[in-house]
Amino acid sequence: MDKVIVYVDDADYARQKLESMAVRSAAANTHWVLVACAPRMTHRISKWVSHSARENWRAKWADKLFAQLQPWLGGAGNRVSTVLAKGPLPELLTQLLAEHGTHTPVLDARRPKLEPQEAPQPPAANTAPIVTRKPARRWSVPGSLTSLGLLFLFAD
Repeated sequence: MDKVIVYVDDADYARQKLESMAVRSAAANTHWVLVACAPRMTHRISKWVSHSARENWRAKWADKLFAQLQPWLGGAGNRVSTVLAKGPLPELLTQLLAEHGTHTPVLDARRPKLEPQEAPQPPAANTAPIVTRKPARRWSVPGSLTSLGLLFLFAD
């Protein structure tokens, strides 16, 4: 039985990344180890949410993710086991590799955090460029200072 460890955080993105492997593994018996990597929460959230509430949210989030992926990966003869990452991934990986074998392939099917930005579109050839001008200042600093100085001069 082949074993594969997969890091996931989004079901749709993981399906796109694993589609070719899932088709190949349908013929062979594959043991999928899904590792849910929950979104990070800021350290300031502890003001508003207790630790147990955060852990409950992570568990519900992971259950929802696994419910979307398990029917898709768990075909005939395939087995799916789930793990919720609660700490640093390298430590969890060493633990999983010790449990499932050091030669187990590890796939990262997590959505990338930095998506490439779209390049700005050049203006059409037949349109004139748009020119914006700054509005003129209502008053200038030297003029206002001069008027204040004259006011103090005549006030004496």
